[in-house]
Amino acid sequence: MGTIAVIDYGMGNLHSVAKALEHVSPETEVWVTNDPAKVAAADRVLLPGVGAIRDCMKEIIDQGVDKEVRDAIASGKPFLGICVGMQALMDFSEENGGVDCLGHFGGKVKFFGDNLADGNGEKLKVPHMGWNRVEHSFDHPLWKDINSGERFYFVHSYYVQAQNRDQVAGSCEYGVPFDVALYRDNVFLTQFHPEKSHTAGLQLLKNFLNWNGTV
Repeated sequence: MGTIAVIDYGMGNLHSVAKALEHVSPETEVWVTNDPAKVAAADRVLLPGVGAIRDCMKEIIDQGVDKEVRDAIASGKPFLGICVGMQALMDFSEENGGVDCLGHFGGKVKFFGDNLADGNGEKLKVPHMGWNRVEHSFDHPLWKDINSGERFYFVHSYYVQAQNRDQVAGSCEYGVPFDVALYRDNVFLTQFHPEKSHTAGLQLLKNFLNWNGTV
């Protein structure tokens, strides 16, 4: 039996994430917690996140989650960040007038814009909400049994543009091309919500629970 800590800092879809993890691996013990000792003791760590980045970063810093994240990544254990949990690990976000993030990955989080349009000039709604195809950029273990071009569920107005293109595991397009999955060593980040992405999303979570943190 393994353990996974879903970090609770008040800004994530904790219930749906925990239920999805329990569904794909009933033998795994899921801890929804912000106890530093439990996060440190867990075999795997997941950082969720929804809402405005300014509020998320405030809670992350105020509650010491930044140290929990830093220590978890340094330990080499498998680490998964979802949605704002991905954006929080970048250098900087344009949201809320500009917010410094944790800087574990180089790059910015940018606004889709008020005049976003598709290739035919048709205006696209922001936030980007719903299903979109994810193209694999790297054959990462978390893509096991998931085809490139599979559809995942998104809800976001800001997108990641990674500085190091070699760290991009998946990409997407919504008016502009953007990065939806990043990796480095024991860390994997997704802009989409695997817990809301049915078969493909559940497969990714299953892959994460079976991953040893190496590429």
